[in-house]
Amino acid sequence: MSLNETPLANRLHIGLFGRRNSGKSSLLNALTGQQAALVSDTPGTTTDPVYKAMELAGAGPVVFIDTAGFDDVGELGGKRVGKTRLAAEKTDIALLLFAAGDDWTEELRWVKWFQARKTPLAVIVSRVDERADAGAAAKAVEEATGLQPLCVSVRDANSVEAVRQTILRLVPEEYDDISVTGGLARPGDTVLLVMPQDIQAPKGRLILPQVQTIRDLLEKSCVVVAVTTAALPEALARLKEPPALIITDSQAFAGVYAQKPRESRLTSFSVLFAAYKGDIEYYAASAEKLDELPPTARVLIAEACTHKPLDGDIGRIKIPAALKKRLGPNITIDVRSGNDFPRDLTPYDLVIHCGGCMFNRRYVLSRVADAKAQGVPMTNYGILLAKLAGILDKIELPAE
Repeated sequence: MSLNETPLANRLHIGLFGRRNSGKSSLLNALTGQQAALVSDTPGTTTDPVYKAMELAGAGPVVFIDTAGFDDVGELGGKRVGKTRLAAEKTDIALLLFAAGDDWTEELRWVKWFQARKTPLAVIVSRVDERADAGAAAKAVEEATGLQPLCVSVRDANSVEAVRQTILRLVPEEYDDISVTGGLARPGDTVLLVMPQDIQAPKGRLILPQVQTIRDLLEKSCVVVAVTTAALPEALARLKEPPALIITDSQAFAGVYAQKPRESRLTSFSVLFAAYKGDIEYYAASAEKLDELPPTARVLIAEACTHKPLDGDIGRIKIPAALKKRLGPNITIDVRSGNDFPRDLTPYDLVIHCGGCMFNRRYVLSRVADAKAQGVPMTNYGILLAKLAGILDKIELPAE
């Protein structure tokens, strides 16, 4: 990926769902104007979800997700449906296709699932050029769902355009309003970034949260100064006035806090992403539960990245070591990475999530929703490290 490309995690996710052979892949190809997905009359042609990134006029950078049919059968089919469910958790806008026939039990179950998650939803009567009952089907779908369906044929450019316009109407209002730094930085502010260049940021690269934060600050016309931890004293001495805001790597919280000018506010990249991608209020409240954990606590650490563990890795080495120092050696710590996240969180006393820079906001929030529903506290790396450093009440938490 070049530095000019929008990361997948920052794109609006538009998912296509329906039974096998309901026309999902054909509609995706019509919407993108490309052969993004393999089309066949054989049910089950789409196995793993197909992700197609593009620019959609009026919506900006998006990614379309073509999923396997949710009526897939057998052991392998069950795994495909599981991946469809995972894609649904990442979906910002859902297009649900109603295929031919009159048994829509499964479609209606998915309608309720998306509505419960408050996912913007469009229902579509597909392949209408092949159906003699298109009008009756549309009426039945509307009566069953309470939603006015779109009647679509991929051979009819006008009906495909109607889907595209519906997508634009369904874009969540907050989608373009979310800022990495929230209200912590204002135009003209001098913002000092403390960015250790260690194993988390290999030579020649900055990690994604640093890049996105810099871009956000530049868009706000802030004066951005970036230094390593070792250069922090010299940077502060050279500035004529204390920086309005200091953003540090969470691992350096304690050291930076000890050196920061009284006038300067302090936060971290991970804390910023707690609000940018997740539920910072729940994270902060959950971090306070650390004081109540028993010496036999079971903790889940969830990483978005799937990199090979490295010496000094924050999620696999540093945080577990800090927790054992705080709670004792008898705690149990499980680490999951990528999409490997347990459905049942009840065995855990605390879930600690990374900043989530590799996931889109809706997917992170779906994990938060699962934790809340199961009564399990969930926090993130930056919030937890501030708590462990004893400065959670002294750092800045951006509003969501």
